[in-house]
Amino acid sequence: MMVEVQSKRYTPDEYLELETRADSKNEYRNGEILPMTVGSVDHNKIAGNLYVYLKLALRQQPYNLFIGDVRLWIPAPQVFTYPDVMLIEGEPIFYGERTDTVTNPQMIIEVLSKSTRNYDQGDKFDAYRTISQFQEYVLIDQYQFHVKQFSKTVEGYWLLKEYQEVQQSLVFTSIDYSISLVEIYEGVRIQEV
Repeated sequence: MMVEVQSKRYTPDEYLELETRADSKNEYRNGEILPMTVGSVDHNKIAGNLYVYLKLALRQQPYNLFIGDVRLWIPAPQVFTYPDVMLIEGEPIFYGERTDTVTNPQMIIEVLSKSTRNYDQGDKFDAYRTISQFQEYVLIDQYQFHVKQFSKTVEGYWLLKEYQEVQQSLVFTSIDYSISLVEIYEGVRIQEV
């Protein structure tokens, strides 16, 4: 079933009702419902690689890991979105009585596409930073070896570290784990420039 999105403002509950009947995922931004773009095969491979490696590395530890289909509610800017990968320390805090929408990620990973790159690095990151538990944001470019990692300091500042060499490893700051760019981009054909 295709959801007909009109140019009217919706409440969060109206959005959730429409979303349960939708054939595709939509974001909610302060009253507006916006269709999400479909990811590429490489986008899916990168998100899947990160999920699998993190899931294996963190087994028997107090973390919950989610990929793509679990919705995130961000109350301050009134946003519902679907991050590519989310990590929650401890148990998820759900939005109301829903078990498909969480509110407390510690780390979020997004795979960048041409159509979402600016939003993921700008307004979306601004929204994520309003979440008190949020400590780390990782952006993966699907077209070239390029990873941006934003880490929150004790003082509340956000530090950027970039990885662009295939032999480098991304060292997470909010968990005790590192992953090589080779593992992140496993199965992805990167065009040499």
